[in-house]
Amino acid sequence: MSPQQNLILVTGATGKQGGATARRLLADGRAVRALVRDAQAPAAQELAAAGAELVVGDFDSPDTLPTALDGASGLFVVPPAAFGPRGWDVELEAARGEALVDAARRAGVEQIVFTGIASIGDDTSWGATGKKRIEDAIAASGARYTLLRPVRFMENYLLRTSPVDGIIDGVHRHLFPADEPMKVIALADIGDIAARAFADPEGFDGRVLELAGDAITPPAAAAAISRTTGHQVRYQEISEADADALGGEIGNTWRLLRHAGGWIADVEQIREIHPGLRTFDTWLDETGAAQITALLDSDTVRTSR
Repeated sequence: MSPQQNLILVTGATGKQGGATARRLLADGRAVRALVRDAQAPAAQELAAAGAELVVGDFDSPDTLPTALDGASGLFVVPPAAFGPRGWDVELEAARGEALVDAARRAGVEQIVFTGIASIGDDTSWGATGKKRIEDAIAASGARYTLLRPVRFMENYLLRTSPVDGIIDGVHRHLFPADEPMKVIALADIGDIAARAFADPEGFDGRVLELAGDAITPPAAAAAISRTTGHQVRYQEISEADADALGGEIGNTWRLLRHAGGWIADVEQIREIHPGLRTFDTWLDETGAAQITALLDSDTVRTSR
């Protein structure tokens, strides 16, 4: 089957970045095929109800990829991450991504948009090695391509099980220096920018975009959350020793944030590409405050029982 100009295969479609991108593409009238492991999962069914075509496949089952890619002209790739107790499994992550890119090349996919991770000092300490190998494979594939490298998600305030991040007992605990701006981006903006790239393949071809939507100190972010949710939230900067205790890569990241100048993303550069780029306050007003409030209200009810 020859590629359909309007059809885009979205990987990670039931997750954060893939989901945001699939919804944006569907809203723009693009044909979306979502790669899912379980077509009956609620998130998959929500995409189907929104108009996406579902195809069952898995990075670890390479024989499912040609069918998923058949007829697609575009591919959105979320890195098939492999993170465990010992940190990033670089070889597994890279092999998964490289296999997908090779399948896309064989299928005649004309454009690939990949979302990885923002640059910060020595990338090998920040889980980027496998992603860089996937980026290299994409650049060598012959397809038009755009590489997105987002910073920390604003939605990470909703995390509940991470050793750092989220809000637990009124505290946002993280690696970031309390007195320096913390760069963040809304998931919806990643989807918006990916959709822009698919809408303008030539204009975005070969571009590497470090994505950030705002830069705000962690205490200022906590104050904004307190103001908009009615729950008092404070920021706690963890120590270097505590970061090291959570794992070597987390300890390395703690040091990189202080000694390598932080993420290199330029907010104003991204705003020129996407004028509707959300600030942290915009995200809170749109969806963030309501979601955080629901979580913190639930915590209050549970602890009062």
